[in-house]
Amino acid sequence: MDLHNDQSLTVVRLAPLIRRREISPLELTRFMIERAERLQPQLNAFITITGELALSQAREATEEIAKGSYRGPLHGIPLSLKDLFDVRHIRTTAGSRILRNYRPRRNAAVVDRLLGSGCVILGKTNLHEFAFGATSVNPHYGPVHNPWDPARISGGSSGGSAVAVVAGLCVASLGTDTGGSIRIPAAACGCVGLKPTHGLVPLSGVIPLAPSLDHVGPITRCVEDAATILEVIARDGTAARRRGKMLHGLRQGAEGLRIGIPKQYFFDRLRRDVRRVVLTAISCFQDVGAKLVEIDLPGMNETGELAAGITVAEAMAYHWKWLQTRAEDYGEDLRARMMESLEMPAVAYLHCQERRQAYAERVTRAMDVCDVLAGPTLPIPACFIQDTEVALGASRESVRNALLRLTRPANLAGLPAISIPCGFSSEGMPVGLQLIGPRFGESTLLRAAWSYERSTPWHTKFPLDPAGTEG
Repeated sequence: MDLHNDQSLTVVRLAPLIRRREISPLELTRFMIERAERLQPQLNAFITITGELALSQAREATEEIAKGSYRGPLHGIPLSLKDLFDVRHIRTTAGSRILRNYRPRRNAAVVDRLLGSGCVILGKTNLHEFAFGATSVNPHYGPVHNPWDPARISGGSSGGSAVAVVAGLCVASLGTDTGGSIRIPAAACGCVGLKPTHGLVPLSGVIPLAPSLDHVGPITRCVEDAATILEVIARDGTAARRRGKMLHGLRQGAEGLRIGIPKQYFFDRLRRDVRRVVLTAISCFQDVGAKLVEIDLPGMNETGELAAGITVAEAMAYHWKWLQTRAEDYGEDLRARMMESLEMPAVAYLHCQERRQAYAERVTRAMDVCDVLAGPTLPIPACFIQDTEVALGASRESVRNALLRLTRPANLAGLPAISIPCGFSSEGMPVGLQLIGPRFGESTLLRAAWSYERSTPWHTKFPLDPAGTEG
């Protein structure tokens, strides 16, 4: 098998080969470590590459499979983790100076689930400091560089995870998403990013940003890989009864699905080439048997204010002690954002939560007429690392607001959402199509995403690596 062929670096392609012992986890892991170390100077995707741990886990997986003890599709698959996930005795920095020496004593709940499936932990990926941003320009560990153009941002805050997946430095990764931090880098880099329903995946052992908005989910090269990982990490209990449906029916196709096209908000203030690519992508659903329906989504313009109010208040609760004693250890952008909110009254936060509940109910009612909502993930392609504003027609908007504007709504409503690649901008940067499903409707969401993916070529497109060879 040619591991240099990018289309082979997926769980769905590698797992059968590993099971049949046509490729060993040890061989695959060595390839990934060499590649990650070689491209780290150009991309800066990792904070920590756990080479020794990965090789030890790969040897164990190889021996188990040789003895006939195959655990499933993630057995022997090298994955990376955003550096918010606790891995026992491996430092978890959160991209910060404050936690640079923090070594947890136990694993995050999702890490235990992944290790139980037999996967290999390749490393901890770079991110926006404490996940409080959308660019992954990190003041302590350096910016994460987009593999399509290293002068551009990767998106964030799970930027390192998306870059590692797209550049072939790991097979898949776990990220977190508070206002879009899985979907934003997935769209900016050209891969799949899935934010599940709030509460479906446990958050214990994950450094928080805003717990009532935080989500854990996979970043992958294809929809089926995302579904496979979600099956493993979904929470036990009531939600677990839905887990078996995530992969079941994936190949039923989109026949009969109602794809909702929002009349308001999602298509406001887009770059012209992004609008064209996304509308073309949405039209493809008709070719696979789905029906397009327009829907009203009132009150969407308040999502930025609500998400910002909730996020900063909950982040302040986590960071309060350090802000009093170590404020100088934060990067300038994060410190300024939190210090401006030191006097935020508790009543303002509570009012935001009340309005959020009303908003979520409105969105749920509006989606009664469709199965999945479709629109752009981002209004712009990835901008340059030094940019602070972007042009949208005759107006300008801050990079942060532009990147978060279309992804925050799903976090506020707690709904599952996915970004899948759907084409390229005029300068050759990836564009993402965002699909939003009903609460605990991951099976329907993944079915729609998979149907689109299989009818288009975009999930097979990857960049040349910085060394000038195929990604």
